[in-house]
Amino acid sequence: MRILIVTRSFFPENSPRAYRATELCKEFTRQGHEVVVFTLKKPKTHNDFEREYNVKIKDLGSLKFRSPYFGNSRIGFFLTRAVFRFLSLSIEYPDIELVYKVKKALKGIKCYDLLVSIAVPYPIHWGVAWARTSKNRIAKIWVADCGDPYMGCETDSFRKLFYFKYVEKWFMRKADYISIPVESARKGYYDEFHGKIRVIPQGFRIEPITGAGSMVENNVPTFAYAGGFIPNIRDPRPFLEYLSTLENEFKFIVYTNTPSLLTSYQGMLNGRLEIREYIPRKELLQILCKMDFLVNFDNNTGVQVPSKLIDYALTGRPVLNIKAKIESERIVEFLNGDYSGKFNLGDIQNYNIENVVKKFLRFFNQ
Repeated sequence: MRILIVTRSFFPENSPRAYRATELCKEFTRQGHEVVVFTLKKPKTHNDFEREYNVKIKDLGSLKFRSPYFGNSRIGFFLTRAVFRFLSLSIEYPDIELVYKVKKALKGIKCYDLLVSIAVPYPIHWGVAWARTSKNRIAKIWVADCGDPYMGCETDSFRKLFYFKYVEKWFMRKADYISIPVESARKGYYDEFHGKIRVIPQGFRIEPITGAGSMVENNVPTFAYAGGFIPNIRDPRPFLEYLSTLENEFKFIVYTNTPSLLTSYQGMLNGRLEIREYIPRKELLQILCKMDFLVNFDNNTGVQVPSKLIDYALTGRPVLNIKAKIESERIVEFLNGDYSGKFNLGDIQNYNIENVVKKFLRFFNQ
């Protein structure tokens, strides 16, 4: 088949949506399909990727819209955040530029069998909807792949402004199918489109990881978390505050690009909290395999489920799931090596990229 993927995020970016697009691309080609990817092309990196995986990567074009910046002072920082938030909420700036970029890039593109557009950001879908007309469908089937809901998002401090619901309904009417990663996320979308929704989990190449599931021998209980934080939603502070009341020896290692919620606790935890920057996924998995257990901060909503849980499952380590209400007894159990209360991650084969791609190809049999 001829398959077209449109995405803002792609290799070598380190994000769940980049993994989604990249792994789909590689597996489609591995199964013998012709794949073209429209993204923000980086020639030095993507030329090698094209040769290695026998795909074509085309450029959406350089982005000219820039995030506002008013300097490093306290006032400048406040203005930067305030103006950015206003522009983001009111017109989806700066990602709104992608609508035009995608529409322009897809002009004249046709005769594909399958088109997969990947959000976030949602302007990717909007651009495809604008480009796809009754005269030029671009592809026989268009699947709008949604990592998180848009209007139904529950992990942002601010809700989308009301008029964006018309934009969401507009593009969903034009899409043939809408794919979401978990069944519980269905309620984050308008009822009228539930008939178009199909559940297709995040997919990864399931490969053996050295040390996965094996016994570990750390001097003190050592556990880790990898990912970002959202104040009052995916918030580590209640957990850290509880840990600071314990006299137990342990080491908590956090890989994140949003360390601001953590730094004040380093002193409170007397060296038991270690903050590290993001590292490549394969390297990270090797390190996570050496932990006694892993920590997940629950989104406290069924609409959005962290994709990091798939990586956690690959390591074979027990997972301590932290909810809004701290369960102190379970935390103590984990610190004492009792993992009977570990989070159930389900069948890992559900996330095997081979099976995920098969679900996309089933659209032709419906």
